[in-house]
Amino acid sequence: MARAGPMGANGKDGVALNLLVDGGKHPKALLALEDGSYFFGRSAGAEGETFGEVVFNTSMIGYQEIASDPSYAGQIVTLTYPQIGNYGINEKDMQASELHLAGLIVHDMCYEPSNWQSVISFPDFLAERGVVAIEDIDTRALTLKIREGGACKAAISTTDLDPESLVARVRASEPISEHNYVADVSCDETYVVPAAGECRHKVVAYDCGEKRGIAKRLAAVGCEVTVVPWDTPADKALAMSPDGIFFSNGPGDPESVPPVVDAVRACLGKLPIFGICLGNQLLSIAAGATTFKLKYGHRSHNQPALMVGTNKAVITSQNHGFAVNTDTLGPDWEPYFVNLNDGTSEGIRHKRLPFFSVQFHPEACGGPRDTEYLFDDFVAMMKGGC
Repeated sequence: MARAGPMGANGKDGVALNLLVDGGKHPKALLALEDGSYFFGRSAGAEGETFGEVVFNTSMIGYQEIASDPSYAGQIVTLTYPQIGNYGINEKDMQASELHLAGLIVHDMCYEPSNWQSVISFPDFLAERGVVAIEDIDTRALTLKIREGGACKAAISTTDLDPESLVARVRASEPISEHNYVADVSCDETYVVPAAGECRHKVVAYDCGEKRGIAKRLAAVGCEVTVVPWDTPADKALAMSPDGIFFSNGPGDPESVPPVVDAVRACLGKLPIFGICLGNQLLSIAAGATTFKLKYGHRSHNQPALMVGTNKAVITSQNHGFAVNTDTLGPDWEPYFVNLNDGTSEGIRHKRLPFFSVQFHPEACGGPRDTEYLFDDFVAMMKGGC
């Protein structure tokens, strides 16, 4: 079994044990956190080392969608479900063509998946894509540490197995807030996702790290989706004569992408606007609100949200580390949904005009589909057509 170092899972003397690792097939690996704690385990992906912000996701399924979600750029993701990889990897569940997460932490990795759609095992997939991963970690202890101390800088390494050295390098690494990850994950060129069936409306979607499932869901409700890079000027987007504008999910601090906020402001009052996750935060900033970093974020498939002014609760899929302070919204705006666990904002809407956004993911991929109707609401707001 892996052991934690000082201030780690066991709080003991932190002596690193000599792990027996599959006869050398899976090299030793070390996870180090900036608070000085460390965990020894074994490699479950690519060899090497990676630095990022360590967070956790409590979903029981959907590891492929999590790993391929661009919103995890810069983050080392801890999956709390005990065994990961049971049903392998398939192409249809990919949410992006590349993997952008910084690294992965699991308790027990499955190397022989069983599913008719699987084309490769999860650890082999991670290794092929260059993602450093570690297993044999007490993910319960690590998750409690993150809940108590908050998301923090961390590293996984198969090359630097000296805890003191790796902790020092973690502390010297760049904070996630100092980098624009949206620029890393957005598309380089404009492309079009055709409507599934009859084209009812044309939508321009700002790609801040958009999951494939979002464009597919827009297409499913009759939208031809023109996906544009994150820094596309609003006048260029509006010149495409869309019936609506969409702002996507994405990684990092919403304050780090002012060009997108400028685009939101320029589009307000001209066309219906819909935003998801980071798109919700960007619309909120454009509406006068401020945002703040959550202690450890919302990352799961079972987050309950209440539609403000009703008794209607929905179960949602979420992945975000920042939230909106709706008390700072402009007078023409109002909260749309609130989180029933901690009372934080889960969406905003304009009191009169067709502008709204949500913090959760109504397209799921993976997760519950309670709020797919929001795509229909967006369509109903648009005029004109293909």
